[in-house]
Amino acid sequence: MNAREGNTTPLADLVAGQHQGQAAGIASICSAHPQVIEAALRHALAHGRPALIESTCNQVNQYGGYTGMTARDFARFVREIAAQVGLQNRDFLLGGDHLGPNPWRKEPANTAMDKASVLVSSYVNSGYSKLHLDASMHLGDDTHSRRLPVEVVAARSAALAKVAEETFAGLGEKGVPPYYVIGTEVPAPGGIEEEEGPPAVTTPEAARETIQATKEAFSTLGLDSAWERVIALVVQPGVEYGNDSLFAYDERKAASLSSFVEDHPGLVFEAHSTDYQARLALRRLVVDHFAILKVGPALTFAWREALFALEMIEEAWLNGRSNVTLSNLRQVIEDVMLAKPGHWSAYYPGDEAAQRYARQYSLSDRIRYYWPDPDIQAAINVLLHNLDNRPIPLPLLSQYLPRQLENVRSGSLANAPHALLLDAVDRVLRDYTFACASQVGEVA
Repeated sequence: MNAREGNTTPLADLVAGQHQGQAAGIASICSAHPQVIEAALRHALAHGRPALIESTCNQVNQYGGYTGMTARDFARFVREIAAQVGLQNRDFLLGGDHLGPNPWRKEPANTAMDKASVLVSSYVNSGYSKLHLDASMHLGDDTHSRRLPVEVVAARSAALAKVAEETFAGLGEKGVPPYYVIGTEVPAPGGIEEEEGPPAVTTPEAARETIQATKEAFSTLGLDSAWERVIALVVQPGVEYGNDSLFAYDERKAASLSSFVEDHPGLVFEAHSTDYQARLALRRLVVDHFAILKVGPALTFAWREALFALEMIEEAWLNGRSNVTLSNLRQVIEDVMLAKPGHWSAYYPGDEAAQRYARQYSLSDRIRYYWPDPDIQAAINVLLHNLDNRPIPLPLLSQYLPRQLENVRSGSLANAPHALLLDAVDRVLRDYTFACASQVGEVA
């Protein structure tokens, strides 16, 4: 997308519409899972809505992140999937989440910020048009005994914006103007601890302080024109999830925060951790100006649910048949996660039985980090091959994938494992499209 061809973008239009009384929003798909991205792009094509696909600084950075991809790699990865599903480049946006020094937070501030600057520049060079600038974390030589002053956070965020602006200016006509999201009100990676209560809603005073300090920092660096492209503030509307817990949106607790943004016509709120909220709660968030809804684990959770259902079908349908080797997928996953506990051991408390349960079924979905593992991929391929070659009987669809059965029977969904997996993700996306439509009746 060449945003120089016009003065508008879906993000700017969204903000303007919100302040004109249009209760419209956009789902921010924060995932590197190829089938989640495929489902999101197919969904966007089917509903005629722009897709926003995001990657985080830990997933994707100049050193590869935990996905092994740079920003340019990830952009190419998404564009290739888009081409496969028939979506044009102009019909989706790329966003960067928590762009800042977090991956290098143990290093001194000057080196961590130097690396964060390279990170931000690489995202702009790769065509990302939405940048969440997050310099809220303590760095190696900061004083950790107190909260990082808002002025320090703002100055570091502005410094990253300056890098983004300089990179954009150097791209000439092919450049995509970056639109910025500031602030952070999210828990430590992995979600809340189970013993914690509902998260506190951001106060209007805290939101005002962040906006004022960041605007002043932008101005100090000569970034007044860039400030016009600051479109959203990340806040905590009181929604969160843990391994087994879920805190639903309570509009009464967020009423003063919701009203606050109405006096800032260039801004909406971005809400993180909206995963697993009911569709009416998601809709209420959008109505209350939390117009950018971040979602990720709920999508891979839905995909995992369907995948496990397929393995149960495989066991019931094909066990004991000659010339059939079962995938044993869940056991392969368990073996890999036990052999490589780095992505889950610090997040799943309890005894061995509790941890085994959490590895497979936790809402925080730490299993999502293991899907690229070659042993797990090999087991998935066996599972899909087995069921591709032997169509699933309707009684087993009824038993294990009842939500897909009706569409299979009507002919609108193929009785094929890949299609069934995509439909499981699509069902979550439908809730977000329902929530984000300017008129609820637009989406069934």
